[in-house]
Amino acid sequence: FDLPCLELEGFEADDLIATYSKRAVEAGWKVVIVSSDKDLMQLVNDDVVMFDPMKGKTMDIAAVHEKFGVSPDKVIDVQSLAGDSVDNVPGVPGIGVKTAAQLINEYGDLETLLQRAEEIKQPKRRESLINHAEDARISKKLVSLDCNVDVPVAVEDLKAHDPNSPKLMEFLQEQGFKSVISRLGQAHELPEEAEAIVSGDDEFPPIKDNKYVLVNDTKTLGQWIEKAKEIGVLAIDTETTGLTPAKVDLFGVSIAIEPGEAAYIPIAHVGHGGGDMFASGEDTPQLSKAEVMKALKDVLEDDAVLKVAQNAKYDYQLFAKEGIHMKAVDDTMLISYVLDGSSRKHGMDALSEDYLGHTPIPYKEVAGSGSSQVTFDKVSIKDALDYAAEDADITLRLWHILKPRLAQEHMSTVYEQIERPLIPIIADMELEGIKLDTAVLKKLSQDFAMQIDALEKEIFEIAGTSFNIGSPKQIGEILFDQMGLDAGKKTKTGQYSTDVRTLEKLADEGHDIVVKILEWRSLSKLRSTYTESLLHEINPRTGRVHTSFHMAGTSTGRLASSDPNLQNIPIRTEDGRKIREAFVPKEGCTLLAVDYSQVELRLAAEMAGIEGLKKAFKDGDDIHALTASQVFDVPLSEMTPEIRRNAKAINFGIIYGISSYGLAKNLDISNEEAASYIKAYFSRFPELAEYMEAKKEEARQKGYVETLMGRKCYVNGINDKNGQVRSFAERAAINAPLQGTAADIIKKAMIRMPDALQDAGLGAKMLLQVHDELIFEVPNSELQRTQDLVIKTMESVVDLSVPLVAEAGSGQNWNEAH
Repeated sequence: FDLPCLELEGFEADDLIATYSKRAVEAGWKVVIVSSDKDLMQLVNDDVVMFDPMKGKTMDIAAVHEKFGVSPDKVIDVQSLAGDSVDNVPGVPGIGVKTAAQLINEYGDLETLLQRAEEIKQPKRRESLINHAEDARISKKLVSLDCNVDVPVAVEDLKAHDPNSPKLMEFLQEQGFKSVISRLGQAHELPEEAEAIVSGDDEFPPIKDNKYVLVNDTKTLGQWIEKAKEIGVLAIDTETTGLTPAKVDLFGVSIAIEPGEAAYIPIAHVGHGGGDMFASGEDTPQLSKAEVMKALKDVLEDDAVLKVAQNAKYDYQLFAKEGIHMKAVDDTMLISYVLDGSSRKHGMDALSEDYLGHTPIPYKEVAGSGSSQVTFDKVSIKDALDYAAEDADITLRLWHILKPRLAQEHMSTVYEQIERPLIPIIADMELEGIKLDTAVLKKLSQDFAMQIDALEKEIFEIAGTSFNIGSPKQIGEILFDQMGLDAGKKTKTGQYSTDVRTLEKLADEGHDIVVKILEWRSLSKLRSTYTESLLHEINPRTGRVHTSFHMAGTSTGRLASSDPNLQNIPIRTEDGRKIREAFVPKEGCTLLAVDYSQVELRLAAEMAGIEGLKKAFKDGDDIHALTASQVFDVPLSEMTPEIRRNAKAINFGIIYGISSYGLAKNLDISNEEAASYIKAYFSRFPELAEYMEAKKEEARQKGYVETLMGRKCYVNGINDKNGQVRSFAERAAINAPLQGTAADIIKKAMIRMPDALQDAGLGAKMLLQVHDELIFEVPNSELQRTQDLVIKTMESVVDLSVPLVAEAGSGQNWNEAH
């Protein structure tokens, strides 16, 4: 493109931008800084603006003032007080951007404030400013940009030129950037061969015409690695004895460097007979695991070679166990997920059939099926070769097809800034695991068993007979045939419906036996799903539980959890909270839980532009009490807990698209009264009603809605003729952007966290993510510093007009910390 690339030893890019901005203004030019970096906002003035390409937003003096509460020339004073955990700027503890702006507006500048700190009325704030005055001064030096760098190129020499077409075309063709070639062809007069390149036949050789190679000596392995370095891309796949990285062993590695050109490196195959491979007739030599890991370590940790994997988190963990930390990783599963989060077909077999028209070799074809199936280490190397090498080959072919689509569909940012950098973060969390107090779990299990036994006796006594309480059919016969309760509708199989909604309705009518059946169901589920199964989930190698976070499991970007599912442990019930008491820190540590407060409601205010709510959040008001006052026309001085609870239900219910029927059920009021509340709410906050209608229309037109970060949440059924299906889709269209943006935000916080902790010299480990909450294991001596850093990192991860608020708790178990 013939654009100058500037760097100067000892200076950051921000300093060069500051210098060139100043010189451009001196030359009489108007300056636009294309960046979202808040550190550059100190440069904004009458002649300099910023443009955020992600949001398409221009930041002028007024916009900077709205964000920081001060004029651009005072931004560095605010940053000096508020600090920035990401950039390791200490600031003054306890002072955020809002408070910092108030102080600077009152005292004029940082130095005057520090000199007059003793005048501050709030004791804690006064003490913090006095004790951390030097930190603030150091922070100011850190955030201040140098506008007088002796730059090597004059500003006049930075004028743009037309691209060097032949050189540009050659580069783009080498890299396979056909979509870029196509877009440039419309904007520039590129050579005519551009069209031929874009439309040319790029079919890979058929998978059946493969060049799969067995690698079992160091010389051949070295040659493959060197070729991978030359090409710059290496597809990789691992063969193990199972699906849980913390429990399995590695028996082979497959690699691919070009479509159709792949290899398998067996490590520990023992043949069909078990034991020594030679004793079972397998005479193919193998490299040792140590030899293979030593050879692969250099290329896997090389930033200059892109590693491509399918479900890269799994392979990352296996190599991490061997002391290898993969860098520069692409994941075809996550690329597919970002392209269409509503699909559940992100596995390699499904993707291969969809995009390559090829059905991969089934596992049972090489390992057998049923009781005769063996683990992969017992598969002969000859049979393992094509099966394993094909996986790497398919992964590389899928990458060549899927990766360009990210740019074509404007989804690169979501993948590159959120999903891809999250891979090692999630992998490390899973490997770390969390400790369980087995004594607590065993005692709970016993208690639940006793309660379940007592409930069974009470239920049988009321029913006048014993029966299987776990059988919906028998419950229906007892309740509706024998006891004559109102049966309601039957299921498609002709049985009575005994689902939760049916039973809760009967319980509300005062039927004691139904109340006890619901309690029995709840306790039985807690015991089987958690107190019993968690004991079996403890890894004997680590003594900890290692949940699996699914990065491609929801349509909105939220993480899902399984084996065990730690995101679904009830928090609102006493019994659910008791289970959390079993999750404990290792000796010498404390569990720290930090969660975003009212994040989706804050995002609703932000995304819908609800000025009343935005102001309330900025002022730190009690949002539920304020809503109650405005919707129910009750003065704040006369607010009761019950009225506030009703307002809270309305606040959260409406952003989820709740109906008057749903709200009536939640508040135990009539449908008419619930409808009047919703009408009053929309009358007070009309922006939300407009936003909700806009999201539904967007989904109807596009088939998807978007988060603030640009993630596409596909909404199926939005134009369905079935009213029930359509209503469900409309609620999803309203909630998905909020839930998806909340998911994107906490993911970005998770990505920043390890570096922030390491830069601060803290030893805390991030263990779990449960929706809007992060759980850490923290050395006792570092608890307060870690808590402050985590809160600051979470609150500053994105720039919104509504402040994000993170709240923390700590304790010797998860329940105490929540």
